[in-house]
Amino acid sequence: MKTYIVGGAVRDRLLGLPVVDRDHVVVGATPDAMVALGFQPVGKDFPVFLHPKTHEEYALARTERKSGHGYKGFTVYAAPEVTLEADLQRRDLTINAMAEDETGALIDPHGGQRDLAARVFRHVSAAFAEDPVRILRVARFAARFTDFAVAPETLALMRQMVDNGEVDALVPERVWQEVARGLMEVQPSRMFQVLRDCGALARLLPEIDRLFGVPQPPQHHPEIDTGVHVMLVVDWAARQGASLPVRFAALTHDLGKGATLPEHWPSHHGHEAKSVELVRVLSERIRVPADCRDLAVAVARDHGNVHRALELRPGTIVELLERVDAFRRPERFEAFLLACECDFRGRPGYEDKPFPAADYLRQALHAALTIEAAAVARSVEPAHIREAIFLARTAAVAAWRDRPPAASR
Repeated sequence: MKTYIVGGAVRDRLLGLPVVDRDHVVVGATPDAMVALGFQPVGKDFPVFLHPKTHEEYALARTERKSGHGYKGFTVYAAPEVTLEADLQRRDLTINAMAEDETGALIDPHGGQRDLAARVFRHVSAAFAEDPVRILRVARFAARFTDFAVAPETLALMRQMVDNGEVDALVPERVWQEVARGLMEVQPSRMFQVLRDCGALARLLPEIDRLFGVPQPPQHHPEIDTGVHVMLVVDWAARQGASLPVRFAALTHDLGKGATLPEHWPSHHGHEAKSVELVRVLSERIRVPADCRDLAVAVARDHGNVHRALELRPGTIVELLERVDAFRRPERFEAFLLACECDFRGRPGYEDKPFPAADYLRQALHAALTIEAAAVARSVEPAHIREAIFLARTAAVAAWRDRPPAASR
């Protein structure tokens, strides 16, 4: 029985990055032997165990044989005679197919160290094509390791997998899992670029794919292309360390522009309502969690109103605050404003421009909150409570807005 550290821990150590999780492969053991040593079994599809003290994962060396469509269509074989080299052979990329033994010696049968130095994502073998999740993983790695490129032969194999319909077998939850992880990487736009390059974006996220090549008014969008704009917005959100809901909202805020008829370009009148509909369709299809979906809907619907905030009437401002649930959920309101600011700054030359709308709406909310809703409710008939609170808040916002500049500060 021999134990090896494998995969990402070896890769990250060689790159000089912090090693967060360490995965191990065990050669020459059986499940019963692992349990006898105190390891806790957790694997469903193949034998994986948790160390009794460190709780790190230890998997028995295994091979896989394709037996059906999709990423679950495999027959797994794990036995004491499976070698480390056979286990590494089934892995996705050469940079993830390295191991270290108990002395720290490197085992690198597929040139992973060479590809690390060359900053290349290269598949280990033709078996790469048997698992469509690997397309998403390569794209996600591109968002994390921003100076790496996909090897031409690997990109060609990914295109072939798309053409063969392998990506169509991916279950929605797995698509969302990988997309969400990619959105939380350093430069999410690189994930979508790789997916576009191999044709997978059009199959998995057509609402995003069709934004590329759609023009916008150059006086407002120097980058012109809607897809380029959305990528700039997502990357800006990443640089701010934004949460996943904010990054998903940044990605989907302009989906409606992809539905504008070409004869109306570069205008996109009414794209907000179309965006809301498409956000809901996309979220339903890939099982986006409610917190991400709901913030994305709010941003898609009202980001234009935020950009025009200083021109809005007091009543319209209060309606906006109510729609985004600012009175009950101020932390979500902050996420909403951040996503809208990312939209504003996702344009060349706008990175350092003033964005007064966010503070303006924060102050308007503060003014509206000076109204004690419970006291207003007690002063009117039940049927008029909502209207009375709305009018009181509108009056408070109007009074704040109409103060002389010195007083408002």
